[in-house]
Amino acid sequence: MIGPTGAVKVMVATKPVDFRKGAEGLAALVRETMGADPFNGAVYVFRAKRTDRIKLIFWDGTGVCLYAKRLEDGEFRWPKVHDGMMRLTAAQLSALLEGLDWRRVHEARRTRVPAQAG
Repeated sequence: MIGPTGAVKVMVATKPVDFRKGAEGLAALVRETMGADPFNGAVYVFRAKRTDRIKLIFWDGTGVCLYAKRLEDGEFRWPKVHDGMMRLTAAQLSALLEGLDWRRVHEARRTRVPAQAG
């Protein structure tokens, strides 16, 4: 995906939204329903009623980016529908966008630094 990587904050709106909305309409939803600033560098993820569609908006420092995807086969794995939002890691977002089960993606365990080499 072209766009944010690494330690970016990813917020998912769990309730389906009207997918006729563009970048400005989704940015307004971020402010109104999530109480967040859509220009803070975080990625905001939205779902449609149909589970094969997803939209993301994020500020890249020069403008608002809108990413939309429709799976040709299958559906995105979504959390239970309720009012609110949840947070994902960048790795979980990548899995979600590939149509994989993002709930199976976990952060790597911290490895202890060796006391001595050899």
